[in-house]
Amino acid sequence: MIELDSVKKEYKEVLEKLNDPELISNWEKLEQLNKKRVFLEKIIQKGEELATIEKQIKESEAIVSAQEDPELVSLAQTELTHLLEEKKKVEKELKEMWAKEKESERSNQKAIVEIRAGVGGEEAALFAADLFRMYSKFADSQGWKMNVLHCRYSDIGGIKEIIFELKGKDVLEKMKYEGGVHRVQRVPKTEKSNRIHTSTATVAVLPKPKKAQIKIRPEDLKIDYYKASGPGGQYVNKRMTAVRVTHLPTGIVVSSQTQRNLAQNKENALAILEAKLLEMKEKKETEKMSGKRRAQIGQAQRAEKIRTYNFPQDRVTDHRIKKNFYDIESIMDGNLKDIIDELQEKLASQKEKK
Repeated sequence: MIELDSVKKEYKEVLEKLNDPELISNWEKLEQLNKKRVFLEKIIQKGEELATIEKQIKESEAIVSAQEDPELVSLAQTELTHLLEEKKKVEKELKEMWAKEKESERSNQKAIVEIRAGVGGEEAALFAADLFRMYSKFADSQGWKMNVLHCRYSDIGGIKEIIFELKGKDVLEKMKYEGGVHRVQRVPKTEKSNRIHTSTATVAVLPKPKKAQIKIRPEDLKIDYYKASGPGGQYVNKRMTAVRVTHLPTGIVVSSQTQRNLAQNKENALAILEAKLLEMKEKKETEKMSGKRRAQIGQAQRAEKIRTYNFPQDRVTDHRIKKNFYDIESIMDGNLKDIIDELQEKLASQKEKK
């Protein structure tokens, strides 16, 4: 059941933030806080209504238990029946209000996913392309929206680096365990001696920050425009549509060239930058925590080998839960549900035990 005291505490904190005079210059955050205030007010009002009903129920039960005046007892019993029905109704309304808010939060999750070719040259780039296709197919099966923010191709159609945004229900819950080093073992298309090679690609999954979380000052940015490059096409190398953004305080450099429109590429590049700045901020906060808490959260995802895709043996091994999954072609075709369900169950329970 909802703890009314904690809701009131959160409401008080929201009011304090709304009283900040600097908030007037941040309309998006102001709108977000006002929306939260209205929701919490409704919850508090409904919670206090429930508390009043529960108090009246106790009073009616006391009269019935005393059994001093038969007529009064009869009235109290009638009132008690009505109050119990009213209590059920208000509890249901309160539960539905809370669930609707949480469902809205889950349905609007956003993540930025970055895939980079690792060790293995062109084969690694081809594997990165395969991973992108796998996640694209999985996103489609989940009803998520996908938007490619940046992509660099290899000479034979592989992907050196791709960054894309996913939006939809439970995006972060289902994608958060995909970050790390993915390893492939297979005979590359470029191999003439039929030898099995081992190549890698790295995946990073970053929550897309809300505008209020990360504030970027225009004077901290160096923005360069250049001609896009990539697989042929009449629009490639024709106009200065690609954007490179350098965040001067941190030295982070991001690019975008997937759109024909310069303004859209700039927006995409800034979205990537915001996600990287949020990751940096959270990493610093994690490093301040105690060793045990830090171990639970972890920050070595980019460097940790999490999964091996062994094509000759038709097997995908997830090293964190030490489990094999078979039918690799189906998995590479986006059928990740079994793997993700198992990861969510086992890795979540491991964190709870720590």
